[in-house]
Amino acid sequence: MSMNPYVLELRKVGQSQFALVGGKGANLGELARMEGIQVPGGFCITTLAYREMVGEHPEIQEQIAELSELSIGENEKIREMSGRIRNAIERLVIDQEIVAEIDRCLTQFGDKHAYAVRSSATAEDLPSASFAGQQDTYLNVIGKEAIIQHIGRCWASLFSERAVTYRMQNGFDHHKVELSVIVQRMVFPQASGIMFTADPVTSNRKVLSIDAGFGLGEALVSGLVNADIYKVRDGRIIEKKISSKNQGIYALEQGGTVTKEIEAGRRNAPVLTEEQILLLERAGRQIEARFGCPQDIEWCLDGGELYIVQSRPITTLFPVPDLGDEGDGKTRVFISFGHRQMMTEAMSPLGISFFQTLFKQLTNSILYEAGGRLYIDASKELRSPFTRKYFIQGLETVDVLMQNACRKVVGRKDFIRHLHRSKKSMVSMKLMAGWGIKTIQAYRKNDPALVESFMERIRAQMRDMEQQAAKVSGDEIFDFITRSTESFKQTMFGSYGVVFAAAYATTWLNKHIRKWLGDKNAADTLVQSAPNNITSEMGLELLDVADVVRKYPEVMDYFQHPGHETFFDDLAKLGGGLEVSRSIREYLKKYGMRCSAEIDISRTRWNEKPTILVPMILGNVKANEPNARMAKFEQGLLEAKQRERDILERLERLPGGKRKARKAKKAISVLRHYAGYREFNKYSLVWYEWIVKQALMQEAELSVKQGIIRDKEDIYYLTLEELREAMNTNGLEYGIIEKRKEEYASYRKLTPPRVLTSEGEIISGEYDTGRLPQGALAGVPVSSGVVEGRARVIFRMEDADMEEGDILVTPFTDPSWTPVFVTIKGLVTEVGGMMTHGAVVAREYGLPAVVSVENATGLIQDGQRIRINGTDGYVELL
Repeated sequence: MSMNPYVLELRKVGQSQFALVGGKGANLGELARMEGIQVPGGFCITTLAYREMVGEHPEIQEQIAELSELSIGENEKIREMSGRIRNAIERLVIDQEIVAEIDRCLTQFGDKHAYAVRSSATAEDLPSASFAGQQDTYLNVIGKEAIIQHIGRCWASLFSERAVTYRMQNGFDHHKVELSVIVQRMVFPQASGIMFTADPVTSNRKVLSIDAGFGLGEALVSGLVNADIYKVRDGRIIEKKISSKNQGIYALEQGGTVTKEIEAGRRNAPVLTEEQILLLERAGRQIEARFGCPQDIEWCLDGGELYIVQSRPITTLFPVPDLGDEGDGKTRVFISFGHRQMMTEAMSPLGISFFQTLFKQLTNSILYEAGGRLYIDASKELRSPFTRKYFIQGLETVDVLMQNACRKVVGRKDFIRHLHRSKKSMVSMKLMAGWGIKTIQAYRKNDPALVESFMERIRAQMRDMEQQAAKVSGDEIFDFITRSTESFKQTMFGSYGVVFAAAYATTWLNKHIRKWLGDKNAADTLVQSAPNNITSEMGLELLDVADVVRKYPEVMDYFQHPGHETFFDDLAKLGGGLEVSRSIREYLKKYGMRCSAEIDISRTRWNEKPTILVPMILGNVKANEPNARMAKFEQGLLEAKQRERDILERLERLPGGKRKARKAKKAISVLRHYAGYREFNKYSLVWYEWIVKQALMQEAELSVKQGIIRDKEDIYYLTLEELREAMNTNGLEYGIIEKRKEEYASYRKLTPPRVLTSEGEIISGEYDTGRLPQGALAGVPVSSGVVEGRARVIFRMEDADMEEGDILVTPFTDPSWTPVFVTIKGLVTEVGGMMTHGAVVAREYGLPAVVSVENATGLIQDGQRIRINGTDGYVELL
């Protein structure tokens, strides 16, 4: 075989020649060299041939440049432009030197044989994007002329409309993607199909799934027939689904393929024998081990021989939590920490490792990372009959779909028996017992001064930490983090009795008022305008800022297009700008450490980019009258007092009414004294993160000057330990930053599951939708009331251009979204429960709210009119 780089034999290529033969070619070359795996013989026309013919053709390159200027959504232009490029490529006359090489290869493999001519792009079969089916494949091609013609068609298929759009969606440059073409001896199979080494439905890595049909695999890929489905685990067939197969695609002697009817007697027969199923499983596991990750494998059976014709990574799987040295082969169940925190976006490596360190010091428990998210091992809690009841019960206030998924887990008795036996609980019994005692004491004492003293103590502690952090540098920063976390833990945990007493009062009131009076969610109105709620105060105080801004037309004009880098300098030049600056700076002094997804230390804080607040300030000006802050607070307080009077008067009229009213009055008093404080713990945690971030960023700026890192924000892609090491050694392997940036970009596209096992199985919870109006979207009622309005589907807080009467629909809200709440009249989120931040603040403001509405941002259109029922928990699309 010639060493000409235009053509390479399949057996002589592998992963190292990815740039020459593309993803499919590289993988097939690896497979062809594996012992016990059969791959049909063939060769690759390399990307050098493509580059010579297409990549250096001036007219085609000009057209590709024109195509690169287009954006997603310009469908007509994309269709027209890609069509022109395809036609130009198909008209090319392939260079004689390349043709001679192809001719030589065909002579070696047999020029009378039929071949499959298949595309293999350099952006294909990647771990992060499969590009499956984006370029063309041609089967049963016979003769040199036909093969050469189909090579040109494969090159042209790189610019099919679907391939162009897919590259745009995944951020690939059209100029940088090249195409190799694989020419392989044709196999004429009795059966063929696809094998996934991880179950494509549940994502379980231990379950292998085989789709099988008669004839060529094109019948399955094109959706012409339903496949037989076989599931195998550890050499045992655990499930078979035999489908009715009316048609199959077969090769014609003269070339091409034909769709044939399958004779009646075979239509409902199994495609594979048990022996063949297990043969496939063994091959699949061998291939998976070779590539080091779950694979999507195309196979065919010809005369009892198994041939593999493609293998690529399965790109849709959510990663499994990394157990490090702890893995013992036992199954574990993980629950999403992000869903508990109303933060389901991917976190940066620094954000993850800092929060893991913080959480470990605060609770002595481990948070595991998967797909850029944090997970908690709940195996111990679910395994024990004693703890599982209370654990699952407690999830009701966090996320009902997570609760339902955990119920599903404990219903699988055999699965539960084989769960990992952890020695440690999420929270130690000793700690819980201590909190229990503090809760009883706080409830009995019912003293608002308790809250005031805790808040003052934490504020003093934070101010002290700010002074300490300003004096540390280098390695001292990391010692400061350890020291300060310990002191923060003592103060914060000491106040948990107050938090739990308020939660108990909420539960008690909702349960007993419903039992005695039939009213649902009584606590929702009773908690409105409760004192000391730092999060709801944050929203109301931005109304005061809006009152300053609304006085100055020049500032209002400037706010339409504010300068991010020059914001305060620009304001100083405008009429009223100094007063507006003063007002915003005062606001930032108190709340500037906040931002969306704030548990990730790397997220941009309002202090770092004050213009994030501008759309909310403008929204407040547009939707609210002057002095709205006090009016809203007073209105909420009035409603809460009226509700309390109404409940107590009605209770007194019942048998035993005096006793019932006395107990309810105490619970209401506890609720109003303590409920606001719950938000202060999160506020102080975010304040602490901001203190640490400033110290780290100061050190990062020094590292940029010293040439250790290129950009100060590059530290976001290192773990805390790696950052410490880089600062101590003044050195860094920069490849790790680039790799982490790519990983982070791919993680951001993933949807994190609420419940996940160590085998990768995603366990989802469902709602009982029988109680709902037809077509309604089910969710969890967290703040009472029914309201209709325009849905505003918003993904980033800075895009929140809301008007009065709008209903906010968003994946999640953390406390930073609160300033938006003063404008809207209802809330819908995809995650959350009764005690998550969005729910707490919605009740405080008297906004009807429904949370945990699966895929709400996909099912509800921006601008659509909707009705939300925050009492019964559903959304109607009007």
